[in-house]
Amino acid sequence: MEKKKSMKLKTRVLISFFTVILVPVLLCGLTYYGFFVYKIRAIGEQYGIQNVTYETISNNTLMLNALTSKEYTELEKISQEDPSRLADAAYLDSVNKKLERSFSFLAVRKGDLLIFNGSSEMSDELLLTDLPAYGNARSSSRGDLYINQNQCLVKQVDFLFDNQEEGSVFIITKANKISPQVRGLLRDILIATVVILVITASCLSIWIYRGVVGPLEQLKKATQNIKDGNLDFTVEPCGVEEINDLCEDFEEMRIRLKETAEEKVEYDRENKELISNISHDLKTPITAVKGYVEGIMDGVANTPEKMDKYIRTIYNKANEMDRLINELTFYSKIDTNRIPYTFSKIHIADYFDDCVEELSLELEAQHVDLTYFNYLEEDAVVIADAEQLKRVINNIISNSIKYMDKSHRVINIRLKDVGDFVQVEIEDNGKGIATKDLTKIFDRFYRTDASRNSTRGGSGIGLSIVRKILEDHGGKVWATSKEGVGTTMYFVLRKYQEVPINEQNTDR
Repeated sequence: MEKKKSMKLKTRVLISFFTVILVPVLLCGLTYYGFFVYKIRAIGEQYGIQNVTYETISNNTLMLNALTSKEYTELEKISQEDPSRLADAAYLDSVNKKLERSFSFLAVRKGDLLIFNGSSEMSDELLLTDLPAYGNARSSSRGDLYINQNQCLVKQVDFLFDNQEEGSVFIITKANKISPQVRGLLRDILIATVVILVITASCLSIWIYRGVVGPLEQLKKATQNIKDGNLDFTVEPCGVEEINDLCEDFEEMRIRLKETAEEKVEYDRENKELISNISHDLKTPITAVKGYVEGIMDGVANTPEKMDKYIRTIYNKANEMDRLINELTFYSKIDTNRIPYTFSKIHIADYFDDCVEELSLELEAQHVDLTYFNYLEEDAVVIADAEQLKRVINNIISNSIKYMDKSHRVINIRLKDVGDFVQVEIEDNGKGIATKDLTKIFDRFYRTDASRNSTRGGSGIGLSIVRKILEDHGGKVWATSKEGVGTTMYFVLRKYQEVPINEQNTDR
């Protein structure tokens, strides 16, 4: 499986660091620009201000001056065309209400008296003291700026009443106030900044969560599953590279744990099957022994011939039980890899001559004909454990005898040269083995016919012991068979070859 590429945690943190700085700055800049463009246009349309610029709304004084320019123009026009209206309280009150929206108020002076004061905060005496005098040199310029102790922007229009008495109308603006439009702009900018920061932080949080916290949650659930004994799940690699590697290691650990658990279940099943087989196989000879002993005790064996038959049968059954117990003991050593080997040089022809002579007596008692053929061209020597090699031969022959179904039972043993190996063939004329079972007969506890084995006995580990011993000797075992004709077991052992001294020196 191709390893999924992922980002390192260090890289992700660096990206997050620069993102949380650059993205809000960029988005805020674009947002501020859009707000300013919109507000400039809106202010121009609302107040009829021509050519509104950034300087206009960023400079509070200029902004307030621009906001009252319409009323200033109106008052300047009336002062020239109909100055009597500037003494009309109703008209002056209407203009003052308009100015209040721009934090301004109206004041009208006639001679030395203040005939109208639109402010609720500044007294007539204060205004008369601080307002510019009639005919001030700077009053001719529209929008002139006069700052007094109250920080006010004062616009002055001088005129003459109908009786030629001097008069002045003032638009007075509190210069320390921010215009509603600018205040709204600042509020919108603040809201936009907060929204941008929240969105940026949320996106980064989700990104980091999916890359770090999400995979950790998956590992937490996986750990809980293992704790509960559930290994049927999958840990998908995800997130940053470090956690991705951790997920892959965790998944490998889960697979191994599952395999170990399955092996344990299989091991327990095999052990139960072994105990069941051994118990059955022991019960059969024990029952026979008890029966023959009871026959002797009851006087059934009342002749020397019967007594000899009963004793021989008891002896054979005892040997059968001894063989089963030895097989079980040896199996326990295989399972823990503690088979005791004593390797030595063995002349294979002499070894099989002795082995066949010993087997002939045992097989003759079981009415089995044994033939032996030595096709070796020279006296071959192998390195092997004589006792364990004998166990291999006995297990193969015992397995063959167990399934012989013909009246004339035959076993043939052949020795052959095959290059650097000695090949041993043990052939029988039993029932044979189906082709589909040939590759499995050396597996532990495998039996080709469970029902047949249950009657004939057998723990199901004899041939697996054969394979284990031969593999430990550097050899191998296999079989060929034809149903109804018989089976041939083959195994090979490497020949021992001595290296001349001069060749050893040359190699060095």
